[in-house]
Amino acid sequence: MGAEEALEFVDNLVFLKTGEHLDKTQRIILRHLWEDEKRTYQDIANSRGYTEAHLKAVGADLWHLLSRVLGEKVSKSTFQGVLQGFRTTQQAQKISHIPNLAGNDAKPQDLDSNFVGRDRQIAELHTLVSGGAKVILIQGEGGVGKTTLARKYFKTQKFNFVLELWMATEIQNITPVESVVEEWLRRDFNEEPGRDFGINLERLRRKLREQTSKIGVFIDNLETALDKNGKFLEYRRPYVELLRVLADIDVHSVTLVTSRERLRESSVEVNLYPLEGLDDEAWQQFFSRRHINCDSTILTEMCKSYGGNAKAMQILRGAILTDFSGDIYAYWQENRTDLLIERELKDLVTSQFSRLQENDLEAYRLLCRLGCYRYQDITSLPIEGVLCLLWDVPEQKRRGVIKALQDLSLIEAKKGQYWLHPVIRDEAIIRLRLVSEEWELVNRKAAAFWTQQVEIVKNINDALTALEAYYHYVEISDFEQAGDVILQGRGKQWSIGLPLGCSFYQVGLLQKNFSVIKRLIDEIKSPERLIKLYNILGYTYRIIGCIREAIECYDQSEKILDELDEKPTKISKISILFNAGLCKLELWEIEAAEDCFNSVCSLAEQNSNLDDYMVYAQCCLALIKSCSVTTKDAFHLAENAFSSMSLSTRVTLWGIGHSLVNLCLTYKNLGNLKKSFELCQRAIFHAEENNFTQIKAKAISCLAELFREQGEFTRAIFHHTEAIGILDKIGAKSNLAEAYYQLALTYQKMGNIDKSTEGFVQAIAIFNEMQARRQVDKVQTAMEYF
Repeated sequence: MGAEEALEFVDNLVFLKTGEHLDKTQRIILRHLWEDEKRTYQDIANSRGYTEAHLKAVGADLWHLLSRVLGEKVSKSTFQGVLQGFRTTQQAQKISHIPNLAGNDAKPQDLDSNFVGRDRQIAELHTLVSGGAKVILIQGEGGVGKTTLARKYFKTQKFNFVLELWMATEIQNITPVESVVEEWLRRDFNEEPGRDFGINLERLRRKLREQTSKIGVFIDNLETALDKNGKFLEYRRPYVELLRVLADIDVHSVTLVTSRERLRESSVEVNLYPLEGLDDEAWQQFFSRRHINCDSTILTEMCKSYGGNAKAMQILRGAILTDFSGDIYAYWQENRTDLLIERELKDLVTSQFSRLQENDLEAYRLLCRLGCYRYQDITSLPIEGVLCLLWDVPEQKRRGVIKALQDLSLIEAKKGQYWLHPVIRDEAIIRLRLVSEEWELVNRKAAAFWTQQVEIVKNINDALTALEAYYHYVEISDFEQAGDVILQGRGKQWSIGLPLGCSFYQVGLLQKNFSVIKRLIDEIKSPERLIKLYNILGYTYRIIGCIREAIECYDQSEKILDELDEKPTKISKISILFNAGLCKLELWEIEAAEDCFNSVCSLAEQNSNLDDYMVYAQCCLALIKSCSVTTKDAFHLAENAFSSMSLSTRVTLWGIGHSLVNLCLTYKNLGNLKKSFELCQRAIFHAEENNFTQIKAKAISCLAELFREQGEFTRAIFHHTEAIGILDKIGAKSNLAEAYYQLALTYQKMGNIDKSTEGFVQAIAIFNEMQARRQVDKVQTAMEYF
């Protein structure tokens, strides 16, 4: 009996006798002395901040109280032995009924104050019995509450007496079934057993058939007697014969068996009843009964972290009361990152791993390997993610190994998805890390699995799934490979694939780029990788309106490029130039932007493999010139870019989207509203089809401008508001400021001074944050015009 179990037992006994629970100081004394009976009051006082005199006084009262409760003289040096003896005596009085420790003067409450949240399970067991079930195996993970449920069932269904068999936790200590049957016959049926086991079994069968009263049979912790295949160990095979007797359809008994593992003896008819953890409502009820301040959000998180495990619930209750004066918030704040901080919880989990290691090494290795997965952004795995970790197991055996873990409730599975509870994962990863070669190999296998999972990024889930490989490479400090995860192109529908980092800003996961790329920048040695990562980082900075930071990224890229002995292809240089031009355009530094885009066109003319950048740059130049007096050049550039866009095989889907929006704005400025409407609708459709959130918002803002030009102000305001909502949500500052500016222009044209001013002020505020002085001037000029 561990310290937490002992505290629970004593607390219940005291409550039954006095109606009050142990207080904090009493629990501290009992816990410390249970763990080390030689500890002095002075030791405890020093470690807990009490005075020795105070603890001695509390201790004296405590021993007097326990003497009354246990009916035997108790002292500091003897209480542990007395308590264990008392418990053994209670368990030995088996069984004319389930023991009631309360006595005649007890309160209505009893040990069932620990029983919560299992009404449905009691009813389901009753349904099985009513349907003719004779032997029911309650199977679940350690600590889930199997024994408590079985005892509660026998009690609530008013069985006249219960035969009990408690399996030893060590194989060598398992009681021979022959002795068990002899004991039952002699003690519970007043039948003198014979010398032959077969004869004794028949006598037991006859007794169970003759009885008119309700008889229960309770066999606890059967897993000790089972091998890895769910069959009885060779020298414990006679237990099969006992179960066959108990499963006889004519006996007047019900047998409940608890086990962490499933029984797979084909000659015995056993009804399996898998038991899952308690829900958070049951946890709420349990802690409320103990007068612990119950924050429902924290309890839900704790319940989920521990899989609703009933034993964990009780252990945590004791720790919260003893060490944190009932403050569940303070406890969780300190310990939420170490789910196995309580020693008894650690022991509970460790015992399951150790038994698996002894009985089924392949399943044990798989369980440890599964700890490498994070179960965070992507909370579960398809079966391929499990199978890839069984590379050293013959293919025909792999699914059997997975099934073994399911049978032990050590891996969760639902609708073809698999995952580990956080507590099991914590122990698995600790054990996996102990073998460095295994740790690295497992992470590489997992990374390869995630990489193969996503061929094209269509949505947020695809992007996060592909990124999982990054975390595995970072875990083993392979930063170059981690960088390649971000840079790897995916998808060739209508065009070439884009790097994963670009997909993140496509689907609106802008902050994800910052967290993953910044982690790598100082670790990457390859100049080529660094240039590409800086470009993606710069692009992301630009989208959120941090233009100066974006320009710094491109400056870094150019610096690295200039220091290379062997110059790479011109694509790096042209990419840096183009992105720098976009930054200048966002700042409305038109002349500098135009210079960049003209340089891009010059480079692209020298290499036909850069025709995609020619398209992008021409679209941007067309937009710039459409805002000036050189509208003829704008029209020529727009027509040329539109034609080239459909011919190039290198223009990306993302590039098509932005180019369509730029062309839409260009034709609007040129007065060709019909062409602009056509391109705008095409841009919106393209963005929706590819889940390009930012492009869709920019296109919708453009649509609003077009309705303004036609005098359809109601529709214009609707689409302005729609675009602003999307851009604000994804944090695209520059586009958001422009959308507010366009909204203000619409209200200006409507003659609504207040609404127009409000929009201009919003735009100026954001442009000021971006340090975009030219943009602020543009907005202020529009305000002055009004």
